[in-house]
Amino acid sequence: MTQLIEPGPAGDTGAADKQRARRRTGYGCLAVLVAAAVLVGGAYFALNAGVDALRSKFNPPEDYSGEGSGSVLVEVKEGEAASDIAETLVAKDVVKSEEAFTEAAVDDPDSRGIQVGFYDMNKQMSAESALEVLVDPANMLQSTVAFPEGWTVDQIVGQLAKKTDFSRRQYEKVLRAPAAIGLPDYAEGSPEGYLFPATYQLSPKARPKDILAMMVARRREAANRLDLETNAERLGVGAHDAMTVASLIQAEARSDSDFAKVSRVIYNRLENDMALQFDSTVHYAVGRDGRVGTSDVDRAVDSPYNTYKYPGLPPTPIMAPGEQAIEAALNPAEGPWIYFVTTNPETGETKFAESYDEHLRNKAEFDAYCQRTGNC
Repeated sequence: MTQLIEPGPAGDTGAADKQRARRRTGYGCLAVLVAAAVLVGGAYFALNAGVDALRSKFNPPEDYSGEGSGSVLVEVKEGEAASDIAETLVAKDVVKSEEAFTEAAVDDPDSRGIQVGFYDMNKQMSAESALEVLVDPANMLQSTVAFPEGWTVDQIVGQLAKKTDFSRRQYEKVLRAPAAIGLPDYAEGSPEGYLFPATYQLSPKARPKDILAMMVARRREAANRLDLETNAERLGVGAHDAMTVASLIQAEARSDSDFAKVSRVIYNRLENDMALQFDSTVHYAVGRDGRVGTSDVDRAVDSPYNTYKYPGLPPTPIMAPGEQAIEAALNPAEGPWIYFVTTNPETGETKFAESYDEHLRNKAEFDAYCQRTGNC
């Protein structure tokens, strides 16, 4: 039998109101509890952050003390940030932690000037001591080797053997594999003229191949800057011939103002099928340098570098031209000259001539200088 519950009198809403009030009271308590939980959670995380900050302040990152001892080679590479350097230092046990070094770097504005290179550092140094080593460029390990314009490969190799820990034989072995050092195809395997004259900073890890490749790359930079191949083609010569002309200019010109004029003499003589008759090429053929003039015996030597005996350019450059000489080879001066002679080797005074008679008069001045000084 179903039990019927009688409703209250019409209009009696008291019971319903009490039930709704109880439901509202329950939801309100829940909202208060949720808000309280959020506040407690926020306070927890804020407290943890504060504790971490305090811990960082009162418990700094692990660090060694003092300047350490022993020796280890550290390389700072191109594009590295303080964090990258710190990783290297920790791996080599120079500093105790990456955090210690990066914090020291942040506090020192000089750290932004750390230079790429190699540094001899101690092991187990304080981060501050390690940073002091790295921010001072004087602490970089490098040797400086200078090569003036006009040196031959033989002279360059001799200087390298003297200034580095490698022998002449080791450098010569590398030069026998021209592709390994990046010689251009038009050099036809000969490094003569392609080891650029400049001052180089050599790292402790540089091997003969690295050093020679660096010199070839430096010449390539100059050639690209001067647009060598395009400008050589404009003159109707190949890039290798332009480099050979540049080497002759380097050998023959005595002052900056003469470079472009000597260049013009070379091209004028080539266009007129005249032998160049340059003493500098004969010096190269007989293995002599640093002397003015040549003897009859010298000029009789049977060598493709003897431009008295054989017309046209020698087969390769005869020395390393600098950028100024390469530029002159690509931009000869305008002029009719086909002769020149340095009338005073002491001052470098050089006279240019269009006719042979004029050249003979200029040469007489050179002969008089030789007779007066005995330096020819």
